[in-house]
Amino acid sequence: MSPVAAAGLKLEPVGIAAIRLRLLSRSASGNRCHSRPIRCERSTTSGPEGTMTRTSRPTTEAILAVLPELAPHARDAVVLHPERAEPDCRNSSIGGPLLWPSDEPWPECSLPDENSPVGVPATAMVPVAQIFRRDAPGPWWPAGIDLLQILWCPNEHWDPPAQQADISPVLEVRWRRAADVISQLTTPPSPSRYDEDGYLPQACAITAEHVTDFPFREELPAELRPRLEQLVRETGDGGDVITRLAGWKLGGWPTWHLTHPTVLPCDACGTAMTLLFTVASDDETGVVVGRWGDLRIFTCPADHRHAFQVDLH
Repeated sequence: MSPVAAAGLKLEPVGIAAIRLRLLSRSASGNRCHSRPIRCERSTTSGPEGTMTRTSRPTTEAILAVLPELAPHARDAVVLHPERAEPDCRNSSIGGPLLWPSDEPWPECSLPDENSPVGVPATAMVPVAQIFRRDAPGPWWPAGIDLLQILWCPNEHWDPPAQQADISPVLEVRWRRAADVISQLTTPPSPSRYDEDGYLPQACAITAEHVTDFPFREELPAELRPRLEQLVRETGDGGDVITRLAGWKLGGWPTWHLTHPTVLPCDACGTAMTLLFTVASDDETGVVVGRWGDLRIFTCPADHRHAFQVDLH
């Protein structure tokens, strides 16, 4: 009898309630944002042509019943399910407007790219994601910080700075306190050039699904791998739904299904960096990185102010 059957493990839609981050509507003055009611629903993921389909994955309890040795390796994560919308500046969103101080310069990129070998003129970066702590709490948040903003240059760079990924957009990461934004920028600049539509994320609201993530099998002790591989084979529809949580993700583990696992040390202190955010290629956001891959941002768990590292997978 297989370990799945022995444990009474059944495949069924994930039962974790997902909070729908409702759109925010501006007041008549245009300066304040108001939230609509929050509702809970079953978790979903993007399917073909942007449709929303249910994810089949055993519960964390069922997985650990088969492989209790996985428990010390578990990490919190939030999978972000996008849906086309018109999010507000005080929404968590993908490709939506950012809560940006009016007196803070908007990030620009002057690095050489395919469209401008000399990087001139500098081009404005574009919003990739904005996440509020209230919508996706977890251990990745530094003390006193409640807003994460990610932007990138919508051009392909072949020889970027060491912390950036080759043949990819150049990223900018900003941590801030939302309450510190007293006067917000209402009209950010548009990019003067962009490489392709896949680097211009479509504005999407998100459904935040809190999950437990497990490391890719090659990052686990050798004695666990055969049993994990058997569990993977006996769950899902041919894919790995145990250690490969596909899609936009905050926190959790990176997948290494295309390459060998890599430890990324912090340049400032040598601490092993952890996964902060995964940018995924998908139809709903219109984002395409690499060959329909992921762009991952790693940060230092000892100090979020240390330089981040980007990896294309």
